[in-house]
Amino acid sequence: MWNELLGAFAAVATLPNFIAMAAGIWGGVIIGAIPGMTGTMAVTLALPFTFYLPPVTSLLLLVALYKGSTYGGSISAILIKTPGTASAACTVLDGYPLAREGKGGKALNMALVSSCIGDFISNISLIFLAAPLAMFALRVGPPEYFMLMAFSLTIVASISGRSLLLGIVSACLGLLLATVGEDMYGSFRFALSEDMKSGLGVVPVLIGLFALPEMIKLAVFRPEENTQAMKLGDNRLTMSEFRGSLKSIIRGSLIGVVLGAIPGIGPSTAAFFSYSEARRTSKNGDRFGEGELEGVAASESANNGCCGATMIPLLALGVPGDVITGVMLGAFMIHGLTPGPLLFQNNIGEVYSLFIGMLFSSLFLFVAGKLTASGFAKISRIPQQVLLPCIVILCVFGIYSVASSPFDVAVLLVMGIVGFVMMVLNIPAAPFLIAFILGPMFEDNMRRSLAISRGDLGVFFQSWISWGFFALTILFVALTIRREWQKWRSTSRAAN
Repeated sequence: MWNELLGAFAAVATLPNFIAMAAGIWGGVIIGAIPGMTGTMAVTLALPFTFYLPPVTSLLLLVALYKGSTYGGSISAILIKTPGTASAACTVLDGYPLAREGKGGKALNMALVSSCIGDFISNISLIFLAAPLAMFALRVGPPEYFMLMAFSLTIVASISGRSLLLGIVSACLGLLLATVGEDMYGSFRFALSEDMKSGLGVVPVLIGLFALPEMIKLAVFRPEENTQAMKLGDNRLTMSEFRGSLKSIIRGSLIGVVLGAIPGIGPSTAAFFSYSEARRTSKNGDRFGEGELEGVAASESANNGCCGATMIPLLALGVPGDVITGVMLGAFMIHGLTPGPLLFQNNIGEVYSLFIGMLFSSLFLFVAGKLTASGFAKISRIPQQVLLPCIVILCVFGIYSVASSPFDVAVLLVMGIVGFVMMVLNIPAAPFLIAFILGPMFEDNMRRSLAISRGDLGVFFQSWISWGFFALTILFVALTIRREWQKWRSTSRAAN
């Protein structure tokens, strides 16, 4: 084994591989920071360039793009309230308020440190826990997925802000919008036009919901504070701030690893799940959503914790963990590598090289993030009356570039108006988004389970995994009811 590891280290430690990783990380960070330009697009566009590269160099380039774009989404999420990627949507909740307080650089540094730690833990898990985690993922069928989605929807209670009722209303609207388009049996719902038959894209809804309401607010109300540049403030992340968030970083990384190993879950769910747990257990839980560094740490550690973990089912089983690893599956096949159990027997040298290269890429990510953080943080100095119109142009360009679809641009604009109305009515946008993301998985796995069991509800309680998620759901709901009851009692006493 050690001989193979030394050989793999020598194979990775070459100038072409380092150039590929550096280019992938830098390119991923830049693409991830542009609204609408996702990591999937970056990896897909880079795939043809890997045809003429050695297998290890090709895979390291794609992995670096994946990692860089996942972190890059947090940059625009923090500075301009426009998540570059769907996985950075949760980072907006505390990142942007921190930027408004003049702590944009500090938030970027926390996002970078959390991302690198989550990425490193994810890589270590991939190296040592690929087989057991892959076997666990195999046990997760439609009933288990349904229970997991039901548990994940309880996150709404943690991201609803001051009013749980408004959070539930927001989540119900998100679930309703998630039903637009074709269902699993080929029926169309709310298909008012030909474009609506394919449903609404996550990215147009995401960007419209978070970015455009600020622009509309500036145009309608013309608040004086929005026309001034935000102060840059102190960008340094202190050791006490890091230690205060370390528990949430470790927890978020592990959540990302476990959920990332389950095909189809994705980093967005992991980020919201980690954020919910951090808010529930943190001594500063009341400050979450108002500018809390620990909230940024919880979100970013989880979504980057998924990066290496999504490779686990791909390498161990030949099953892509998400869309990006599905593209990577094509890269493996192009270079004559067949992911699955035989990969560790026939191509162990390439596998070890990939592992070592992924560890190197975590270091490259830290360096690239440090070099770019101070430059990106200067965006905060631009007056918002200048910055926000530029953001709108960037959003429209980014959305249109994905599929050259005017319908996606229309969805972006309509969701901007919806987001503005929700802002005026104090309806939180985060529950809407998490319900919109989880809704299709919740419905599809429920219907698949009932189809398998021919309508027998007992199918949801046939495995210990289902029972575990069911127990966690009941526990979380009970804790939420207890918290709301205590809040109501304290309010009543204060009123009397």
